Amino acid sequence: MNIASLIFWAIFVVPLVGFLFWVMWQDKKKRSTGLVVLILGVILAVIYMYARTGGK
Repeated sequence: MNIASLIFWAIFVVPLVGFLFWVMWQDKKKRSTGLVVLILGVILAVIYMYARTGGK
């Protein structure tokens, strides 16, 4: 990853995932479902990004 990607992750992705985690944690009934969907989404996004950039 280059420096631009790291800055993007640090400024946008990490706070967004943290905020979504917090919002989903507030819902006591569907907490686990929301967190599983969030984790799967992050994993799929990382895999897609890695595949599109060729690991560079």
